[in-house]
Amino acid sequence: MRSSILRQAVILALLGFLPAAGDAIYFRDKISWRSAIAPSEMVTVEQARGWGDSATWVDARPDDEFASDHVPGAISLNEDRWNELLPQFLAEWVPGKKIVVYCSSLSCNASREVARRLRKEAQLPDVFVLEGGWEAWLKKNR
Repeated sequence: MRSSILRQAVILALLGFLPAAGDAIYFRDKISWRSAIAPSEMVTVEQARGWGDSATWVDARPDDEFASDHVPGAISLNEDRWNELLPQFLAEWVPGKKIVVYCSSLSCNASREVARRLRKEAQLPDVFVLEGGWEAWLKKNR
């Protein structure tokens, strides 16, 4: 009797697992490991450049990469020194300007995280992530 109940429990658990295993196999190429970001919060290099002086550029890359090169006029604001750099950024930020955050490349999550924190913690509107990041900027401007 006891082994029969155990066998039934194992069979039910396996039957419950089958749909999840099927989904994992079917959707294996469709899973994005990057943090989700709404398309309305993304901006291309062309769009951001079109905003001209009504945009503030934020470089979310590490300090050494920012020091090496960055978008002209960009402000460094990265996760490593968030608490130190945020007050400096807020002192330079002008209400009404759009904020364009970028990091190294399309696969980089730093810009997404900095943009999220600017929206949530600093409660700033009009924060966008540059599609393709620094790599996209270089392709369009060099």
